[in-house]
Amino acid sequence: MSQPALSSIHVHPLKAVRGHAPREAAVEPWGLAGDRRWVLVGKDDKIVTQRPHPRLALAAAEQLPGGGVRVSAPGMDPLTVDVPEPRETTTIEVWSDKVEAVPADRAAHAWWSAYLDTGIRLMHLDDPATRRPIDPEYARPGETVSFADGYPLLLTTLSSLDALNSLIAQGDHADEGPLPMNRFRPNVVVSGTPPWAEDDWSRIAIGEVTFRIAKKSGRCVVTTTNQQTAERGKEPLRTLARHRRFGDQLCFGTNVVPESTGTVRVGDPLTILE
Repeated sequence: MSQPALSSIHVHPLKAVRGHAPREAAVEPWGLAGDRRWVLVGKDDKIVTQRPHPRLALAAAEQLPGGGVRVSAPGMDPLTVDVPEPRETTTIEVWSDKVEAVPADRAAHAWWSAYLDTGIRLMHLDDPATRRPIDPEYARPGETVSFADGYPLLLTTLSSLDALNSLIAQGDHADEGPLPMNRFRPNVVVSGTPPWAEDDWSRIAIGEVTFRIAKKSGRCVVTTTNQQTAERGKEPLRTLARHRRFGDQLCFGTNVVPESTGTVRVGDPLTILE
């Protein structure tokens, strides 16, 4: 097997919509620079994701210099959204966390409300260093995260996806496979490892940056959503339930926390430290 290496990088400026795949990215304490610094919320100030709104898979957000985004979606004219001026924040709910965030301008709220046909607001995370601590069960003092589900980065491996697709091909919904990696919305994808090797890692380095493994990543219905069509099927959850159940979670990929900062680049070697 070849030397493990970073195969691809994925940054999602706005949680729940399509992002982009740069050749390099700065690693900040709370995740890749620009990743999931924006989020949509409903009238109840709770986050809006692909779980109830699979059509978000068809929308995209392009990161702009200075932290703004250019959003696009079928049937909508693209819209450029600047980082809002610091002002009074709004308390929103990101799963079980109460987080302070800054509303975007009204044009952005109207754009997303029109696309999803319900009341939506676009929110920005102004201070990722202080706003949202990582779950203390898996964190060190002072560690924070953006609007990601729970941890700064999600790592997946190509070999584990190949192994999963082989299992899907043997199941009752083989016609749904093979699945692409975008079903899992990772930040970093690694090549050159044995299948499921990431289960046993505690610390790794990608190029110049070191990371601590926090926990396996439990998966939800979003993974059954075709990111090109927004249609839903049964896989990979059916197969994960048979082969990758850990307690009450169906797992694929692993959550990692930066121990240092720096830049990661496609092709960087991956070193297993512990």
